[in-house]
Amino acid sequence: MAPRRATTTSKLSQRGSRAQARQREIIDAAAAVFSEKGYHGSSTRDIADRVGMQQGSLYYHFPSKDAALAEVCRVGVEGFVAGLETIIADEQPAEAKIRAAFANHLKGLHDRRDYIRTFLFSRHNLPRDLRQEISRLSRLYESRLEALLLSLQADGAVRNDLDCRLAVLGFLGMCNAAAASHRPDPKIPLDAYVESFATLFLSGVMLKS
Repeated sequence: MAPRRATTTSKLSQRGSRAQARQREIIDAAAAVFSEKGYHGSSTRDIADRVGMQQGSLYYHFPSKDAALAEVCRVGVEGFVAGLETIIADEQPAEAKIRAAFANHLKGLHDRRDYIRTFLFSRHNLPRDLRQEISRLSRLYESRLEALLLSLQADGAVRNDLDCRLAVLGFLGMCNAAAASHRPDPKIPLDAYVESFATLFLSGVMLKS
């Protein structure tokens, strides 16, 4: 009987993997539709058509367009905090940490751009309860960015007169402007964006040697 149970477990695992892959495909489609058409210009039919399924079947995955938007926004910011925590904990020079923070954020230009654009331009259309949930994730990320700068300031690497909260807003403004602009030139590697943005930022926050 043991081999049969093992086979059954394996089949269930495969079904679960396929279901997760299908769910992510649908979320990707929703992100692309919201990014291209905006919230008000999009419909659940648009999302269903993108993945070749009946509109009614989409409701097995999302009960509403608002729920789909909330999930896209959540995925749009997830991972940023975890990546930043790793950077904060790493033993490396201040400039390297800041460059790593830019890389952590700007990688979304290449692998999650539709998600980020949807977060930037459409999250305000969410109902209040869902909007507050997404805002909490956003504020957490901002607080960790500020914690990074404050720790570097305490170590004497960053100017004492720097308002770290305002510096975070500048960091986010630079990165989000790149995501909000037209699709990045595929000939320009991610490292070029990171280097340019980090150099500009560092010139304003670091102590002069």
